[in-house]
Amino acid sequence: MAVITRALRRLGLSLLVLWAVVTLAFVINHVLPGDPARLMAGPQARPADVEKLRRELGTDRPLAAQYASFTSRLVHTGPRAIAKGDKPHASCSAFAIVHVDLGVSFQHRKPVARLIGERLPATALLASMAVAFEVLLAVGLGLLAARWRRTIVDDGVMAVSLLLASVPTFLTAVVLQVVFAYRLRWLPFDGAGEGAASTLAHAVLPALTLALYGAGWAIRLVRDEVISELGKPYVRTARAKGAGQVRVLLAHAMRNVALPLVTLVGLDLGALLGGAIVTERIFRWPGVGSLAIDAVVTRDGPVIMGTVIVASAGIVAANLAVDGLVGLIDPRTRRAAA
Repeated sequence: MAVITRALRRLGLSLLVLWAVVTLAFVINHVLPGDPARLMAGPQARPADVEKLRRELGTDRPLAAQYASFTSRLVHTGPRAIAKGDKPHASCSAFAIVHVDLGVSFQHRKPVARLIGERLPATALLASMAVAFEVLLAVGLGLLAARWRRTIVDDGVMAVSLLLASVPTFLTAVVLQVVFAYRLRWLPFDGAGEGAASTLAHAVLPALTLALYGAGWAIRLVRDEVISELGKPYVRTARAKGAGQVRVLLAHAMRNVALPLVTLVGLDLGALLGGAIVTERIFRWPGVGSLAIDAVVTRDGPVIMGTVIVASAGIVAANLAVDGLVGLIDPRTRRAAA
């Protein structure tokens, strides 16, 4: 019962955070200068046409009325399948009977939920590959530094981790493009490719760009946590029973390092699911981040709000997932929370 209560409490707090983000995004979007109706109608449109478009968009109504309409339509119920020409649900995306309505893009003239849905798989692929690379680098180099601590190997790994954490992602992206795409010609320069194999090949460099920055912090975390675990009595006991160095590091020390590493990587994944804006732009990757930049440039309010909501939802979902994984990895955390 205590576990269920805690889960419900966490879910309630997460929904409260999402509501606060939605409200903030709505207010900021309406405070920024610019008239959506004028943008859609064009600079040569007649004032009467612009006014008619304002009424159709609902931007002529008071701000409170617009907010109530937006939040009431954000998540609602409706038919399982949306019929063509179905005006009440024309801008919705349906998940069974649950509908998500983020409005219609001013520039694309398409439902925002559909636009984001088309871009989200590309961002999810990039985020998943980036996290996988980050974990491999963090565990490999972190264990190497811990095993040879206070040696030139340890100093070298720590210098590399500091460099990775200090270099901005746009510079890392350019270096990777020059080395692996332009000089060595091992990987594509940018774009998304066609077909599964081509898409994976195109995703390697942007995913590695994101992974290198995150790995800079994760390497230090793994190294410090492993060194701390190696000094504990249970490790000395394992060594006294004849356990080799590899077994001590992987079977004993890393098991307890998994907890902070999962927390760090899970939060990174949540942030990446919202779209890695700079990296996606540099590599012309068709994800949510690229869509967000285009929306800011063109002042496409519904798309801006939609991408902000999706990014926030990704972070909140990652937090909930991390809480669940932490409880599975270490049951003591469940008892302590209860």
